[in-house]
Amino acid sequence: MDYKIGLLGRIFVLTLSLFFLAYMILTEAGVFAISLFIILTFVQLVLLIRYAESSFNKVRQFLDNIKQNNYSTVYPVKFDGTETDDLHIEFNAILAKLKEDQIEKEANFHYFRTVFQHLSIGLITFEADGSVQILNTAAKRMLNIEKLSHIQEIASINKELHHAIENLRTGGSELIKIAHPDGIMQLSVYAIELVLRDVKFKLVSLQNIQSELEEKEMEAWQNLIRVLTHEIMNSIAPISSLAATISMDINQKLKQGAAVDTDELQDYQMGLATIEKRSEGLINFVSDFRSLAHIPAPKFSAINIRELFDQMDMLLQNQLETQEVHLHKEITPEDLLLFADCSQIEQVLINLTQNAIHAVENVPEKNIFLRGFIDDHGKIIIEVEDNGKGIEEEALNKIFIPFFTTKKKGSGIGLSLSKQIMRRHKGNIQVKSVLNEGTVFKLIFNA
Repeated sequence: MDYKIGLLGRIFVLTLSLFFLAYMILTEAGVFAISLFIILTFVQLVLLIRYAESSFNKVRQFLDNIKQNNYSTVYPVKFDGTETDDLHIEFNAILAKLKEDQIEKEANFHYFRTVFQHLSIGLITFEADGSVQILNTAAKRMLNIEKLSHIQEIASINKELHHAIENLRTGGSELIKIAHPDGIMQLSVYAIELVLRDVKFKLVSLQNIQSELEEKEMEAWQNLIRVLTHEIMNSIAPISSLAATISMDINQKLKQGAAVDTDELQDYQMGLATIEKRSEGLINFVSDFRSLAHIPAPKFSAINIRELFDQMDMLLQNQLETQEVHLHKEITPEDLLLFADCSQIEQVLINLTQNAIHAVENVPEKNIFLRGFIDDHGKIIIEVEDNGKGIEEEALNKIFIPFFTTKKKGSGIGLSLSKQIMRRHKGNIQVKSVLNEGTVFKLIFNA
């Protein structure tokens, strides 16, 4: 029976029962008849309430099924066109859609979990209390473990790695060397802090870059050997040729027993002087190489950047005035301090500033800017900028290679030495250049 018709019928019967009950009370009918109609009216009222609540109970049951993720319930459909039938059809459609969404969500979860497990990069997620949520296969292989319940357990594998994982903040990275049964691993550790449903957790990635480092190291050695070979051959070839010429001439004189006149002695002297000069150049070259390979460990102290810039101004004052170069100094905040080796950072700034002076040689208005500031990531930055000729893109990729230089009289170790010093300070050096506009060298210090 349609819900509306059933509800109206029960209300009509209840109303009729109340009418007859009132009539019997007014006509003073017998006690038995009045009692009978009171009971009948009460029963009709109870049946009406139950009938009215039946639909609400179905809705409540439907909502409970949704709350408990129980989408398997099927409401009977008689296809008789009643409102109850329509309600059951809607319930079944909603439950079917929710069940489909749940299956799709579970499939996506299993898909991403499978992808997570099969990534070549090691991944670890753990909550603020240190409890590990997910540890993928690559991470197990890198750490040589089968399971990891708490992040503190990594301390027993490698304390440096545990310290990095605990202290790295979003976007932070660190290079850690760990021992492994397959050999030494160089792990690049990267961290991201996330909040999901008010729960804080950290995602840490571990990437073994040992092979990449070895490849880069081999490439660096090849570049170094190429440069060394070129420089040494340039020095030895004329020495060998000149020595052979002098030796041949002297042997010929000895065989002939001929006397050596003053002009020939002067030629021999000039040749020997040339050999000596080129030999000294070769010795200086090797000395430069040795100095590049043996940079002492930095002795850290607090450096006032304003005083550091003033010291640069004083050291290069004569050169700046001679070349008519304007040196501009900008420090924000004014009392900015840097914790580093003063003498080594001075050496870096001398190299960069002298390069800048050389770059602005042919510029009408010669300007060099020394800047010190703190960037958005809390890192201390020192910039050396010039408005000179700029650096060509091809050379830009090689300027940090030892002994590579674009200057006619340059040794090619200044920038390489500067990069080594910055690496010793756990920092970095970057360069940006635009032809005919200028160059900016940026020293980045991790605070």
